[in-house]
Amino acid sequence: MTKLTSILFFSCLSLWVQAKEIKILSPDKKIVLKVSTGLKNEPALNYSVLYQDNLIIAASALGLEFENENALSDNLDFISVKQKLVNETWKPVYGEKNRYLNHYKEAIIQLKELKTPFRSFSITARVYNEGVAFKYTINTKKQLTITAELTGFKFTKDHTSWIAGLAQSNYTRGSISKTANGTERPYVIEMDQSRFIALGEAALTDYPQMKFSRSPKDSLLLLAALGSKAVFNHDFSTPWRYIMVAASAGKLLENNHFILNLNHPSALNEVSWIKPGKVIREVTLTTTGSKACIDFAARHHLQYIELDAGWYGHEYDDASSALAVNVDPSRSPGPLDMQEIIAYGKQKGIGVILYVNQKALSKELDMLLPLYQSWGVKGIKYGFVNVGSQPHISWLHQAVRKAADHQMMLDIHDEYRPTGYSRTYPNLMTQEGVRGDEESPDSKQILTTMFTRMLAGAADMTNCYFAPRVDKMGSHATQMAKAICIYSPWQFVYWYDRPPGSPINKGGAGSAASVIAEIPDLSFYDELPTVWDDTKVIAGKIGEYGTIARRNGNNWYIGSITDKERSFNLPLGFLNKNKKYEATVYADDASLQTATKVAIRRIEVDASTILNIKLLTKNGQAIIIKPLVRRIIQ
Repeated sequence: MTKLTSILFFSCLSLWVQAKEIKILSPDKKIVLKVSTGLKNEPALNYSVLYQDNLIIAASALGLEFENENALSDNLDFISVKQKLVNETWKPVYGEKNRYLNHYKEAIIQLKELKTPFRSFSITARVYNEGVAFKYTINTKKQLTITAELTGFKFTKDHTSWIAGLAQSNYTRGSISKTANGTERPYVIEMDQSRFIALGEAALTDYPQMKFSRSPKDSLLLLAALGSKAVFNHDFSTPWRYIMVAASAGKLLENNHFILNLNHPSALNEVSWIKPGKVIREVTLTTTGSKACIDFAARHHLQYIELDAGWYGHEYDDASSALAVNVDPSRSPGPLDMQEIIAYGKQKGIGVILYVNQKALSKELDMLLPLYQSWGVKGIKYGFVNVGSQPHISWLHQAVRKAADHQMMLDIHDEYRPTGYSRTYPNLMTQEGVRGDEESPDSKQILTTMFTRMLAGAADMTNCYFAPRVDKMGSHATQMAKAICIYSPWQFVYWYDRPPGSPINKGGAGSAASVIAEIPDLSFYDELPTVWDDTKVIAGKIGEYGTIARRNGNNWYIGSITDKERSFNLPLGFLNKNKKYEATVYADDASLQTATKVAIRRIEVDASTILNIKLLTKNGQAIIIKPLVRRIIQ
């Protein structure tokens, strides 16, 4: 990643014991973070957050609890504060935009106990225009075991919120007082129509995963709940705890680079091997099926095929080794010649991705990575990884770093939710941690996911198109819109589908997959990029509707989804005012006799155009807008 501009201002203030409260303002002065060592009627060490002079987080405890030691929370005083202002932009390897602003005020607050054993530690706090973040840093030469964080999030009213207990579970609309123990992050809360916040963590790499639980003593107090104890025998910092703040749910989503900003810049000097793209899953686990997928991918401008579970045996069998091809007979009769497939893909410009379950990864990773690199494999999908505890989190992020050493791109599936590590290791292309098409989420769930889970970063939704479940989820145009709205640098498409020429394994892998028909609809996925130069959230209401416009080069891609019937105007003022464009509109039309009932029309538009859009219940619409090229007749 390239830093484009950087302006830093430093100051150091020695406070000793005079100050009881420190204030840090955002660059635009709309957000104020206060850190206190215990004013009257407040927790001993606490913080509070104001947004436009309104209290967002009331005085809430800070601190850590340890095994066999007193907590670091009271009898503390400020020793010093080091402050700086950062205003820079940086260029990601890929992203939802091609440049991100990183503008904040930071204070490193040093604290020390006023009585034996006079321990000291620091809190690093950053205040952005988009929110607040803080972390704890402990210097130690002996082993310390953290048993809990005292970090709290105190509210003054029972605000509406969206709750999910697991990374892949349904979201339900609830409130602060109905927060279940172990609620997923990011946790989005609507304070009123013009104040939305999101709570979460960033830069989680070697610490237990944090979720949220409700205090048993106060129904309006949320607590940071750790997935295990944390053990360190060296200096360490916790992950960041953050509170994003915005005037709308859409603005929260548009500001999701906030989490990337809390992570370190790229650790990789050479990144030419990191290539986003579209992926089709090969469902038959055969050489014939794989070649059919490669042919389809080359014909329709996809970049990868992925061989899923079963290619090296039953993924949960202790005897299965991912060091060699040994097709699970319960899934496919084979044959599967991996070297032939990879060579054929290389000839056609299509890369191969392999699925490997945690069971094999945990015992064979150090052998798998150089082996796959020698085979010419482009990436791995880590399956059913363990998350939550410190050992599991540390192993997983080490596995990301090891993969980078062997130029392996990654997709992490199942319960893992990102905290911004793809900025530091951009070979981490995407992850699941979402209720994707495998679970057949309806439009309401997608529209909730869009403004909650998607704050965290890319999500592999395993997008379907021809599978019968599409009608259950919404519509075919909704699926197109979803591929725009749900960001993923590796975008899996046609998840439960197989191309013509792919064999049927009766009762095995791919037996129920729908055959992809060569219909005009495919032109949408043919042209769809997976990464963007700009992103604008045009409109949105959690669980109800959403419209997102994204730019790749000179072309714009717009996705709209609704849960209930809705008509609205869509101004195209974001287009270049000096150009004419052609818009290709993919819309649901129940009157058509086609299987997918998608109408495709082309219209001339410009920056002054206002599109009148009408969506029926659980429908969507996708639009591709390209500069108009006039043909000159000789």
